This record gives sequence, structure tokens and C-alpha cells, in this order.
Amino acid sequence: MFHLIKNIVWVVGFIIVAGFIFDYFGYEINKNYFNERKGDCAKRVKECQSELLHQGIDNAQCNFNCIDPKLIIKKK
Repeated sequence: MFHLIKNIVWVVGFIIVAGFIFDYFGYEINKNYFNERKGDCAKRVKECQSELLHQGIDNAQCNFNCIDPKLIIKKK
């Protein structure tokens, strides 16, 4: 149990320090990115579900790539 708490503290500390380092070097983290993209990703999953039902598993061409890393961390 102690190791789990210790690891959580390390991860949170790393995230906080990384945020300050990004800010120092002129980068900005878009904290609302996942809330903004939630609707688009849900729409893609629904389209893929429809395609999967109509074409079957072997012929379906689904694109689940909803996240663009260039939009999460960007230059100020």
C-alpha cells in the first residue's frame, strides 16, 4: 500500500514539474482538449459501429485516431 501511494505522489510531482518546464520553454498545455474533442470521438465511434454492422468485421475500415498530439501541447 505504501508503494502505491509513493508512486502516485511521484507521478503527480512529475506532472507538476513538467508543467512548469513547458511553461518556462514557451509551451502551453491545452487542458480542455479532451472535453472539446469528446463529441467528435463519440461521432467517429458511432460511424465505425455502423460501418462494422453493415460491412462485417473483415471489410470494415475504421479510424479511431481522435487525438492530435500537436494540439495538446503547442507553442505560445
